[in-house]
Order: sequence, then structure tokens, then C-alpha cells
Amino acid sequence: MSVNPISTDPLPEAELDAVRAARRQRLATGEADRGWWQRVGNRRAIVEGTIIFALWRLLVLVPITFWPAAIFPFVLIALLFLRCLPPIWAALRVIATRREKMSRRFFRQSFLLASACVLADVVIALCVGDPGGPFGGPLAGPDVARFGGGPHALGFAPFLGAELLTYGLLLGYYLIATICTRLAQGGFLRFTMPSGNGRVTL
Repeated sequence: MSVNPISTDPLPEAELDAVRAARRQRLATGEADRGWWQRVGNRRAIVEGTIIFALWRLLVLVPITFWPAAIFPFVLIALLFLRCLPPIWAALRVIATRREKMSRRFFRQSFLLASACVLADVVIALCVGDPGGPFGGPLAGPDVARFGGGPHALGFAPFLGAELLTYGLLLGYYLIATICTRLAQGGFLRFTMPSGNGRVTL
């Protein structure tokens, strides 16, 4: 039985330099080569967070009677998860060095993500409607049709006030969630104990 020998030919110097450069980049940013764990830029992270928010906003409009009773508790858990996920997902996906905790761009990311999500909320409210309660279900149809009067008439001032309140709540939560997510990457505090040999970094 013959065994194929393992090639020990050295790589060309150019390929070695490319491998070393890619390794240094992954060590500096925590960036994966491919897949969902691949880190992205701020713009794509904000887009992905907004898509998650829009998905939650549409799912919460589904009538309660649509879901089978056996899986409805899991649906509520999934909706809560999707509602809380956008800022955490965006903060985890963005490219950042391992030593970087917080910077102005992460505060700006929270502001831009909250702005994009409230804009998505406005579009969905005008075109589809608002949820009828905390457990979902459409309220009275698209808000744009309710501006014209009728049994479920809606004034522009109450609509604007509700969206501004939503924006304030999103901005506050997204800022806190982004800060906590960034600090949790690598530990909130780092110190070494004891000194000398056998020390452990926490």
C-alpha cells in the first residue's frame, strides 16, 4: 500500500506575505474569512440591523389567531428577541480592533441605526398599519388612510408624537445596548493576578 508523500515545497514569498497579512488582519479585527461571522463595515451593519427591526415590525402585525396555540409562547419569545437584537447584532458585526471598546463611531452607529429603524417604522405604519396590542395584530389598517377621517381617524400630530416617542426610546436603548455589547467583547474589566509566574488575566 503506497502513501502519497506530503508536499514540503515552500510557498512563494508573495503568497507567504499575503497569508501573514491576512492573519494579522484577523488578529487585529477579529474578522472571519467568510460566513455570518465575517465582520463588515458600519453601513452594512446598520442595514442588517434595520432589516431585523423591519422583520419584527411586520411580524408583530400578524393576527394572534394566525399562530397555533401550541407555538404561540415561542412566537412571543422570538418577537422579543428580534425586537432587542438590532443594536447588539450591529455592534457585533462591525469591524473593530480587539482593544477598541468604545469610540465616536459606535455612538454614531447607535444614532444612525435608531434613525433608520424609526424611518422603517414610519413607512410600515403608513403603508401597513400599527399593531393592535402588545401581542400583535393589525389595529385599523394603514395610517395614511386614517388621516382622511373615518371611524379610526388619526391626526398628524398624534402620529408624529408617537413616532418621536418611539425614536427617543429606540435611541436610548440602542445606545445602552451598543455600549454594553462593546464592553462585553473581551471583558468589562481586565486585570492580572497574581504577579509573576502563573498569573491569570481576567
